[in-house]
Amino acid sequence: MPTDAPDPYSGSPFYYLLNFERALAWIAGRYDDLLDDGERAFLHTFLNDRARLPRASRALLVRMLMRKGTLFRTGRLAYAEIGCPVQAAAPLAALGWIDADAHVSLDELFALATRPELQRIFADAPAPKSARKAEWLEALRADADHAADAMRRRYREWDAASDEAALRVLVAPLCERFRLMFFGNLHQDWSEFVLADLGVFQYEHVAFADSSRAFQQRADVDCYLALHACREALELTGGDALEPLLEAINAIDTQDNAWLALRRAKLLFAIGQYAERRHDWDAALHVYARCAWPGARHRRMRVLERAGRDAQALALALQAADKPESEEELQRLARIVPRLQRRLGLAVHKAVKARAAPRSMLELPRPADPLAVEYIARDHLSTDDAPVHYVENALINSLFGLLCWEPVFAAVPGAFFHPFQRGPADLHAPDFRARRAAQFDACFAQLDNGEYRATIQRHFESKTGLQSPFVFWGVLTHELLTLALDCLPAAHLKRWFERLLSDVRANRSGLPDLIRFWPRERRYELIEVKGPGDRLQDNQIRWLEYCVQHRMPVSVLDVRWVGGNDDANAIASVDIGGMNDISDISDVSDIGDTEAA
Repeated sequence: MPTDAPDPYSGSPFYYLLNFERALAWIAGRYDDLLDDGERAFLHTFLNDRARLPRASRALLVRMLMRKGTLFRTGRLAYAEIGCPVQAAAPLAALGWIDADAHVSLDELFALATRPELQRIFADAPAPKSARKAEWLEALRADADHAADAMRRRYREWDAASDEAALRVLVAPLCERFRLMFFGNLHQDWSEFVLADLGVFQYEHVAFADSSRAFQQRADVDCYLALHACREALELTGGDALEPLLEAINAIDTQDNAWLALRRAKLLFAIGQYAERRHDWDAALHVYARCAWPGARHRRMRVLERAGRDAQALALALQAADKPESEEELQRLARIVPRLQRRLGLAVHKAVKARAAPRSMLELPRPADPLAVEYIARDHLSTDDAPVHYVENALINSLFGLLCWEPVFAAVPGAFFHPFQRGPADLHAPDFRARRAAQFDACFAQLDNGEYRATIQRHFESKTGLQSPFVFWGVLTHELLTLALDCLPAAHLKRWFERLLSDVRANRSGLPDLIRFWPRERRYELIEVKGPGDRLQDNQIRWLEYCVQHRMPVSVLDVRWVGGNDDANAIASVDIGGMNDISDISDVSDIGDTEAA
């Protein structure tokens, strides 16, 4: 985290403690009005009361918070800078922050102990050699002689040969709340500081105001945690108990917070999908009807169709056709409406098909070793005069990100809250572009006056390695950038960038796999590669149609193996640097994070 203060632990092994203290100070300075007395007391003691809480004790607590779980054996907490974990734990126990000699259940014991240790502990009921720990644990639970073992005991009471104790972190929920308030999500953790210190991740410095924060009222934090608990319960139960889960979600009020409402909608969408898998059509329809997540209306149509309620499905489809929510829904309606009309014996009204991209076939020798079909096609097509690069979603997104770096990282209210954001929190919000209209217009104007080349090259040099929701540093080389700027017309760049901004969530993926350049002629061709048994995805079809509509050189290449045996040693697709998994890089439902909830 940026700071002008001298680093008291510079070069010391307590760097993680300093980072945690900085995060707590950040929370204390920005969220005091959202804290209760217990939270304020924790912050004051940890940050200011060195007499009650020595450095080794603070460091031990942070070490445990950075590890998985809340229960730790003292013998597994060996850190040279901390020293004896039992001594370091005593002040924490006196404050009630940890249980320094915690009782351990049978299940927890199996998580803490190694197999040889368990063999010693349960010498009277050893595990069969072929049994896994989980199977052995299940057998002990069912064994009448060990029924009492399910009750909690202290660790040394389980293992008489050990003098260890188990430490249980009691303030873990409080610190999880602080982590959420700092990052605005529960996907990022305290290791972000370490990765930033090591230079693994580097972030753009956005000079947002001290008043900027992810949550505006305490209820927002409670709401996020409640939704997160429901999501975890859904994944844990596999959708076996939807009714109580829906009741819990119904009790969560998100009306005053748009991004929490969107997060709630995404959770409802996931529940609807679970209900579909169980063929519980009524439950799925009930959930989707209340869900504002993109695609929920289409799922309702499909559920009605699968339930044999074709007339209702068609009525909903025709209603959607009057006002489609996106290109994606319009594309799906073009398939479902004629199908339903035929099934109901009605006149079929087919939508006018867009002009398809040219398609060709290429037969190649079957590869001796497994290799991505995109690589095979690239290597076959590439020549010295016309080099071919595998770029998929990386190139166009990167060029957009480099040209529009300033508007993407503009410190508009509600966009940035902490120093570890890869992109703005409102990236997928409907008004993302409108809130930065002047900055985006200025960038796009450079495509008309020729200044865009200098801007893109300048940002390529000055921003290299900084996290971005658009730029793929692992793919974008100086050679590729030069070829792209020489061969891609500014008018085409503008068309692509306009489409990206029209629906960031949907349009950052689906771009063709390969690009072929003719540097001497300053022209290019986009090529979508399809291997044996592979077919075009919906988002790929939409991009291909868009390129054809605007007379951009694009084609589809079907690769087949010589001899007709398509059961080959090549994988159907490849993913470099996450180029295929780009649609949820940043989400308004996960403040400042780059991963979907």
